[in-house]
Amino acid sequence: MPAFRTPPLRPFAIDFDPDRLTLSPEGPTLTRRMSDLEGLFRDHDAWRTAAEGDDPVVYTVSSSPVPEIERELPQSITTILPGTTGGELWMTKGHQHPDHQGEIYYALQGAGGLLMFDGDEHAWLDMTPGTIGYIPPGWAHRSVNTGDDAYAFLAVYPGGAGHDYGWVLEHGMGRRAFRAEGGFELRPYGE
Repeated sequence: MPAFRTPPLRPFAIDFDPDRLTLSPEGPTLTRRMSDLEGLFRDHDAWRTAAEGDDPVVYTVSSSPVPEIERELPQSITTILPGTTGGELWMTKGHQHPDHQGEIYYALQGAGGLLMFDGDEHAWLDMTPGTIGYIPPGWAHRSVNTGDDAYAFLAVYPGGAGHDYGWVLEHGMGRRAFRAEGGFELRPYGE
């Protein structure tokens, strides 16, 4: 086995249950509640009321046991529940990869969007089951639930890419997604 693998992994299969949206064998699961999303919603008072109230779960990330280390390709399933805070659609925190790695998302269930921002330009991809969203190196990215049901997607990314959540808090995402008549609308970040 090459020296760069610590601990050494042997080939193995990962089973995907499309009804339960789970991977087996399972790795860690992360649960993000409203209180974990401070500074992300435009309406800070609505965020605080929700966070200090019932503090709802906004999304979960269920990972496979593939480690987040160099040369590995971890996978995870993110499920964003439907909802709004101050009219803004529920979303993931969003992040950028510090060493500018690409990533792919594959929509599994529900309706959502992939919002990307490179510091100057924003991009939006509608994501419905079967859509593969490609995130180029250097683009911060966030997923948004645009529907009335849970939105879930599979992510595959370089294990050593890292997740810089502070970049999004500092630079924003270029746009925000709000509930609108018959669907949703994107508004400039500061609006």
